[in-house]
Amino acid sequence: MKKILISICLTAIIFIVGSFKNQSDIINVKNSVFEVAYSQVLEQPLWLVYSSTNRPTLVNRKSMDFYVEKNIHTSDGLDYLSNVYDKGHLAPAATFSDNAENLKQTFSYLNCALQNQYLNRGEWRMLEEQIRKWDDSQVLVVKIILDFSNTSKKLSTGATVPDGFHMVINWSNTNKKECYYFANERPTTGWREHKSLKCQH
Repeated sequence: MKKILISICLTAIIFIVGSFKNQSDIINVKNSVFEVAYSQVLEQPLWLVYSSTNRPTLVNRKSMDFYVEKNIHTSDGLDYLSNVYDKGHLAPAATFSDNAENLKQTFSYLNCALQNQYLNRGEWRMLEEQIRKWDDSQVLVVKIILDFSNTSKKLSTGATVPDGFHMVINWSNTNKKECYYFANERPTTGWREHKSLKCQH
């Protein structure tokens, strides 16, 4: 009977420890550029929010490079070697080129996702450019939600590749909202064709 009780207690302790481990997996960070929920197990953001305003371009990004954050387990440069994935900015560098500190924060690996290179350099970039045109008249709040599943690809380096990306755009002065979804693959249609009637929140 004692052995059974000890076994039950040990199982309960393991379950509790595992629960705390799962809770500590997700790190929430907010800075002057973005707010993010980051999974240290997936080594990828779960979601990120930023505000797009009509900022001037004053700083050149050529001297910038991605960096890891202290005491947070993120992806790093090894995850992006010899594969089809770019270091995809979620809060775009071009949107925050008004000063050096803002631009630097966009190069944190907290703001970086494993994004198909054709998507990152193509339709995703074009939509980011369109958002900067829309923000001439008012502030746009942009939320990006990353899709993961039981079948998401895991790299040998440990990072998990998102299945896709939801982008929810809110116009601050009106009730207007637009939503887009991109599978994490080479796009075959323009960004406008990725508009979704169902928004993720």
